[in-house]
Amino acid sequence: MKLGVFTVLFGDLSFEEMLDRVKATGLETVEVGTGGYPGNAHCPLDELLEDEGKRKRYLEEIVKRGLEISALSCHGNPLSPNQDEAANAHEQFTKTLRLANLLDVPVVNGFSGTPGSGENSRETNWPVVPWPSQYSDIYEWQWEKKIIPYWKETGKIAEDYGVKIGLELHGGFSVHTPHTMLKLSEEAGTVVGANLDPSHMWWQGIDPVAAIRILGEAGVLHHFHAKDTYLNQENINRYGLLDMQPYAKVGDRAWTFRTVGYGHSVYEWAEMISALRTYGYDHAISIEHEDPIMSIEEGFTNAVKNLQSIIIREPASEMWWA
Repeated sequence: MKLGVFTVLFGDLSFEEMLDRVKATGLETVEVGTGGYPGNAHCPLDELLEDEGKRKRYLEEIVKRGLEISALSCHGNPLSPNQDEAANAHEQFTKTLRLANLLDVPVVNGFSGTPGSGENSRETNWPVVPWPSQYSDIYEWQWEKKIIPYWKETGKIAEDYGVKIGLELHGGFSVHTPHTMLKLSEEAGTVVGANLDPSHMWWQGIDPVAAIRILGEAGVLHHFHAKDTYLNQENINRYGLLDMQPYAKVGDRAWTFRTVGYGHSVYEWAEMISALRTYGYDHAISIEHEDPIMSIEEGFTNAVKNLQSIIIREPASEMWWA
């Protein structure tokens, strides 16, 4: 495994400054945003697609620092009932797949998206309960008419480019649990898999180690984010896990994103690292920083320190004792 970072947290730095910052911390990979919600501060998507020389120089800056790209990330909503939003998200995502092919990047991360409740919808709809029955009707329509057809088509594009898709299992989007990931990959193929972020498992009440096993055994664990979640049981009792309190009101929330080791113990993170190795994942551990009570510098530095102490880098030895 290699330790890296999702570079959007260094969006105020130039591309070269960002790479120097990552290299100085002793990391080995970068996950680079190409558009959508994360933006494209370090990846001029159209320029790189159009100019082979720029692509060559772009890669040279990365390689000469001993780094590699673990994934390109383009998080949008290609299933939005807003046709302009959906078309723009789809265009950016498929362009990112093409660029990943040209740069020899193995994975493109994103969101599954969320459709509306019918053909004439104006807003997205995320059904989370089967009753009243109209929620089940919406859910079935979304999967049969929107989610599966879109990702079947997009999965074929990725397959043609030799690139895997890593959908982030994120609440608010149609694919947000191991079950919904498998439901989609069974239809679209294992080229469409997961970018697993344990922080989103914890706040949904899912054990991340179990999620790693489920996804790993199915061959759909394509990328991994390192972000923690703090659970406040007193506030869970009040608001439940589907908490609508603003992120900024940390003291009122049922759960809050934290840097690695500040929501769950380093031992629990070591369990996840071991599960990743056990169930076949040996790619990047990509730090994502969204901690509301720490600076970027402190949160990032602490995440690196905690993960450096537990990451498994070398191949396993032969069982000489058995």
